Amino acid sequence: MASTRRRQQPRRRVWAKVKLLLLVAVVAAGATALYPLWKKAHPDPPELTVRYRTATPATAPAAEPSLEIFNESKKALPLSEVSLRYYFTADGGSYAFNCVQAAVGCSRVAGSVVALDKPAKSADHYLEIRFSAGAGTLRPGANSRGIDLQLYRVDHKELDQSDDRSFDAGKTTYKESEKVTAYKRGILAWGEEPDGSTPGGDGKPAAPDAAGPAPGVPSGVLFDDFHYTGPKDPALFKHGWLVRTSDGGPGIDDTWSADGVTFPGEKDALGAGQVLNLRASTDGTKAGTKQASLGSAGREFTSGTYAARIHFSDDPTTGRNGDHVNQTFYTIGGKGPTYSELDNEYLPNGGWGRFGPKLDNVTWHTVQDRVYNTTLKSLAGWHTVVMTVQDGVVTYRVDGRKIYRTSGKYAPRAGMSVNFNTWFIDLPFKGGERAWDMKVDWLYYNSQDALSLEDVDAAVKDYSTNGMHYFNTTS
Repeated sequence: MASTRRRQQPRRRVWAKVKLLLLVAVVAAGATALYPLWKKAHPDPPELTVRYRTATPATAPAAEPSLEIFNESKKALPLSEVSLRYYFTADGGSYAFNCVQAAVGCSRVAGSVVALDKPAKSADHYLEIRFSAGAGTLRPGANSRGIDLQLYRVDHKELDQSDDRSFDAGKTTYKESEKVTAYKRGILAWGEEPDGSTPGGDGKPAAPDAAGPAPGVPSGVLFDDFHYTGPKDPALFKHGWLVRTSDGGPGIDDTWSADGVTFPGEKDALGAGQVLNLRASTDGTKAGTKQASLGSAGREFTSGTYAARIHFSDDPTTGRNGDHVNQTFYTIGGKGPTYSELDNEYLPNGGWGRFGPKLDNVTWHTVQDRVYNTTLKSLAGWHTVVMTVQDGVVTYRVDGRKIYRTSGKYAPRAGMSVNFNTWFIDLPFKGGERAWDMKVDWLYYNSQDALSLEDVDAAVKDYSTNGMHYFNTTS
């Protein structure tokens, strides 16, 4: 009977198969090890690219990167899914940013200055830019057009950009820059991070890292926390503000000067940021007097809520006390039968024959017809001043407490501008040089509602937390 056992395969045939399997394993391992290098040399086409330019030299008061985003994909790209990072080396002190102008609208741009967890040779911080849904969507092949930014020290000392990773003095026209990174839904999509990471450079998607989109802002709202470099900052004009240098009154005629308008850092400011400082100075003569004012160019403000956090002073910053100085937050507009004005005037030493310290709240019907209320109390220090206009009723509040209310013909009948100023009613003595400062932390206006102090504070805190230093959706 024949044997039923299978004959064993020759040992050499088994060994040949083993060698083949080993060879395949070695080749696969080598391919796996070399894949990142191959992938880096043969990357997938980017979904988006970033172009950069600047007009500033290495040493400058502020970095001024201008950026463009191109949609290189075949799908629509919502800008709210995109964030950008501009890397730099901090030279000391705190940094701030603002959006000067943008085709998508600065009201739809938010930004934050962030310290890197692992500093690199040419970068220990970055400015991160985000967009709200209102910034729109880029169709395939479309360009966001220019997003002009400023990055500067809050103490306004000059920057040395020579060791800033993203700075390139040679790019005076828009050119692609991989030193500015871009993220789509938090995933690195363009550029090279300081640690050498590139989009999918290790063969795997980069881990989510960047922040999410900026929150949308409601219509009919203005917010500004005064992140500017000075009275000649182009962003100040682009954001609708005017520094007064014209002739006329009130106060000492023809003494309005830009010299008294500054934006210093302030530890007590929102987010330990900056404030608007308005300084009126004098030596007791008209020739030695300067008054300061900042106001909105537009006059679209009517009903709603006006709120500002203001630091009033009972004493001069320098020099002898005793001046009849007026520290004012007011609105004004219209002419003749539509003349409208609402005033908060703080006079630490009184004026017009009346003693201080006092706050005058005044509602005007015409330039001759007005009603007012006087609060005889020191308001030295920080206070939130709120005016609401609703259904023909004007209500003045300080720190949430109602001070005065007017109605009937004593209510606005025209769009108004919003203004802050510090000025002298008269010059009671010569007695040497002295200067008075009024500080403004932020301005908030909501045309839709008459809001409480709690509502205002919550909104302002939310804007600051989300890196929204300025927006205006009132027009």
